[in-house]
Amino acid sequence: MARPSGYMPVARYFISFALLLAVIYAAFLFGGKGLTPKLGLDLQGGTTVTLRALTSKGNAPSAQDLNVARQIIQNRVNGLGVTSAEVTTEGDRNIVISIPGAGSEEAKQLGQTALLELRPVVQAVGKSAPGQSAANPKGTTATDKVVTVNQGAATPEEAATIATTLDCSATNLAPPPPAKQYMAACGADGTTYVLGPVIIKGTSIKDASSSFDTQGGQGWQVSLDFNNAGSAIWSKYTAENIGKNVAFVLDQKILSAPTINSAIPGTTSITGSFTKKSAGDLANSLKFGALPLNFTQSEAQTISATLGLASLEAGLIAGAIGLALVILYCLLYYRLLGIVTILSLALSAAVIYPILVLLGRGIGLTLSLSGIAGFIVAIGITADSFVVYFERIKDEVMDGRSTKSAVPRAWVRARRTILSADAVSFLAAAILYFLTVGEVKGFAFTLGLSTVLDLIVVFLFTHPLVSWLSRFRWFASPTFSGLGRNVRHSRTHEAESRAKKAAKAKRAASKNAVGKNDVEPPDEDPDDDSVTPTLSDGKSDTTVGASAKERAAARRAALSAKES
Repeated sequence: MARPSGYMPVARYFISFALLLAVIYAAFLFGGKGLTPKLGLDLQGGTTVTLRALTSKGNAPSAQDLNVARQIIQNRVNGLGVTSAEVTTEGDRNIVISIPGAGSEEAKQLGQTALLELRPVVQAVGKSAPGQSAANPKGTTATDKVVTVNQGAATPEEAATIATTLDCSATNLAPPPPAKQYMAACGADGTTYVLGPVIIKGTSIKDASSSFDTQGGQGWQVSLDFNNAGSAIWSKYTAENIGKNVAFVLDQKILSAPTINSAIPGTTSITGSFTKKSAGDLANSLKFGALPLNFTQSEAQTISATLGLASLEAGLIAGAIGLALVILYCLLYYRLLGIVTILSLALSAAVIYPILVLLGRGIGLTLSLSGIAGFIVAIGITADSFVVYFERIKDEVMDGRSTKSAVPRAWVRARRTILSADAVSFLAAAILYFLTVGEVKGFAFTLGLSTVLDLIVVFLFTHPLVSWLSRFRWFASPTFSGLGRNVRHSRTHEAESRAKKAAKAKRAASKNAVGKNDVEPPDEDPDDDSVTPTLSDGKSDTTVGASAKERAAARRAALSAKES
C-alpha cells in the first residue's frame, strides 16, 4: 500500500540522531580523562608573563620587530597545544603572555630567543670559574646584570683567552656575537669551547621534531630538517669534515658537540641531556623560528579566578532567567509545541557539553566568559528556528488545512528561512573568528558551534517529532497544540467566506435574470459587493443574496405588476 502524500519516516531521523549521540558520548566517556570542559584564564586563573625586549644599543626596538616577535611567540603557544592564550604587545618594548591554568609554567619559557647556530669546534678549553666572567670580573651574582657569556673574537687565540674567564652559570645574557667571528661558549657540563664562524643559522631550519632514540641509546633528541639551501651547505660541510666536532649552539650555549661520522645529506639530530619536555620545547622553539629580539622576563604572576567565577555566576543566572522566560512563553503560546521546544533545547545542551569536553581534549579548547555569552546568544537563535516553523504550521492551519497536511507544507517553507538565518549567523561567527583575537574569538567559536548544532537538532529531532505528533487527532485540538484559530483570525476567515458566498449567489441570480429578459447584467465587476443588479425598469433587484423562495416570490410579484 502506497504511503500518503507528505508521509515522513520519522523513525529514521530518530535513529540517526540517537546514533550520533551514542558516538559522541562514547568518545566523551571513554576517549580520555576528564569529564568537564577546560576553563579559560578568566574562569580558572592562570599565568601571565611580561617579557621585556633587549637591543644591543639599549633603546626600544622597532614596532615591526616587536610585532614579528609577538607572532613567533603566538605560534609557539599554539605549538604547545594551548588555546585561548593571549599574546599582546604592551608599550614600545613589552610582550605579555597570558595562559589559563594553574600549571602554565610553559609561558615562562616562550620568550627564549631560540637562536640556533651550527659552529665548528676549534678547541675545548676547560671548566669555567663560577661567578667570574669577562663582563663580570669582580664575581658578583651572575643574574645581577646582563652578562656576556659568549664573546666574539677576531682570532681563535683571542677566543681561547676569553674562554678562561667565562661564567657558565650566568643566565641573563647579552646579544650574541656576529656570525663571522670566533666565539667562546659554554657547554652543558660547564666546559668552555672555542668555536669558529657560523656554518648554518637556525633560520635555515624548515621543520623540527622531538623523538626518543630507541636504537642509538641517546635518549630524547631533536631532529632537524633544513631548507634546500641549508641542506646543501650541511651536506657539503659534513662530507668535508668527517671526524671533526660541530657544536649546536642555542641561545649562546652549546647543547651538544657531536663528532661527524659521515656525510649527512638530509635530517640531522641534536642529542644531549634532554628530557621529553625539554626536547619538545626546543623542537617547538626551533620550528617556529628565532626571535628577532632578546628578551628578559620582567614579571610573572598567577591570576586568581575569583572575579571570573563571580562573573560566571551572574552570567549563568541571567542566562537561566532568559531561558525560563523563553520556556514560559512557548508553553503559554504553543502549549504542546512548547514542550517540543523544551525537549529540543535540552537535547541541544546534551550535545554541546560533551563536544566542548572533546574539543578541550583534542585541540585544547577552553571555555571563557565570552564563550558562555556565545552559547546564551545561540539560545535565541535556536528558539527563533522553532518559532519560524511553528508559525508556518499555524498559517497553514488558519487556511483550513488539517495539521497532518499543514506540517509538511509548513516545513518546506520554514526550512528555507531557517537555513538562511543560520547561514547568516554562521557567516558572522566565522568572520569574527578569523579577524579577531582573544575573547572575541572565543565568542565567535561558540556561536558558530551552536549554530551548526541548531541545524542538527531541528532537522533530526524537532521536525520529525512534530511530524509524528501531527498523526494523532488530539494534536489538532487548540487545547493541546496551540494551533487552533484565534478569535480574531477566525472572524476574518468567516467574513471572507460570507463575502465569497454572496458574490457567487449574485452571479447566479444575474445569469437567471438575463435568461428571462427581465434583468440587465451590470457593467461593473460581478465580484464587487458594492454593485447591485437592476431590473429592466431601472429598479434595484433586491433578490440578490436572498433564498430561493424569496427570489421566486419576487419574480412573481414583478410579473404581476408588469401585467397590470
